[in-house]
Amino acid sequence: MAGIFRGRMVWIMLLLAVVIAVSGCGDQNNAVLSTADDKKEQPVSDVKNDEKNDMRVVTDHFGEVSIPVHPKRVSGLYREDYLVMLGVTPIVQYYNPMFGKQDYLQLDVPLFDVSGSIEALLAAAPDLIIAAGEVDAAKYEAYSKVAPTFRLPDSILSDSRKTLTVIADLLGIPEKAEQVLKDYEERIADVKAKVQSAAGNDKLVVLRMNVTDKSLNIFGINNSFVGQILYQDLGFSAPVFVKNMTESNIVLSNEAIPELDADRIIILPSNGTWEDEGNDKALKELFESPLWKSVPAVMKGQVYPVERSYWQTGAIMANHKKMDELLKLIVP
Repeated sequence: MAGIFRGRMVWIMLLLAVVIAVSGCGDQNNAVLSTADDKKEQPVSDVKNDEKNDMRVVTDHFGEVSIPVHPKRVSGLYREDYLVMLGVTPIVQYYNPMFGKQDYLQLDVPLFDVSGSIEALLAAAPDLIIAAGEVDAAKYEAYSKVAPTFRLPDSILSDSRKTLTVIADLLGIPEKAEQVLKDYEERIADVKAKVQSAAGNDKLVVLRMNVTDKSLNIFGINNSFVGQILYQDLGFSAPVFVKNMTESNIVLSNEAIPELDADRIIILPSNGTWEDEGNDKALKELFESPLWKSVPAVMKGQVYPVERSYWQTGAIMANHKKMDELLKLIVP
């Protein structure tokens, strides 16, 4: 009996060992499957958390947009001036057949014709596009399909300081804007003292000749190209006609010329240069007309044809160049 009992105990022990072994294997398999299931059920947002940390949400003209924290390939459409002043080279440069490009920047980058196909911008592979008033809702949507697009708010477009500050923040380099603006304020103070001493209360106006039809646009006191730098910063007086303008610029009719009452006129072509034969001829014919001969600036010989590209923007480097030119034209 004892032998039989011992034999049964051995079989029971062996059976228990097998059960335990099988249970252990089952637990291991369950553990592996459970781990796999856990990984499968992790939210996508958690898996890509590191990528999301490289983006941030900002508010532009159209609403919220997610942009890179440190963008590397930036397109600043017609705002390349600000990028250059902040030490950033844009990947493309804005070009419009009607107005050309901002030649004074002397950029060696591909041109992006804003009147053409968006594929050229796509090929440049930007990771951030900065745009402004030239971009409406439809273009904004198209650009946003190429890369995160920040449309600058209209409320800052006539203020070069605010525009620079916002763009520097978008690029993640706000400290650079501080130094640029410090130098800018010092320059303005110096130039203002000199031009005020030379020009006094002379009334200054800026005109643009449209080379396609030879019409003239007159820039208002709030014009984003010249309003801040000329009338606010440098303290030039504006003719009453200009002060009363609510628009940024309007076509100047012949009937309004006698009301102009400007002591000094700055005039630029919409495209090309004054050396171009058609532009030069049109300019001479303009100021030889009887209507224009009655304007004080024409009678005094204080009409200044200027280079167009930095007079057609209100950005920081452009304003430095305007100040350079004003010192040459006005200060003895």
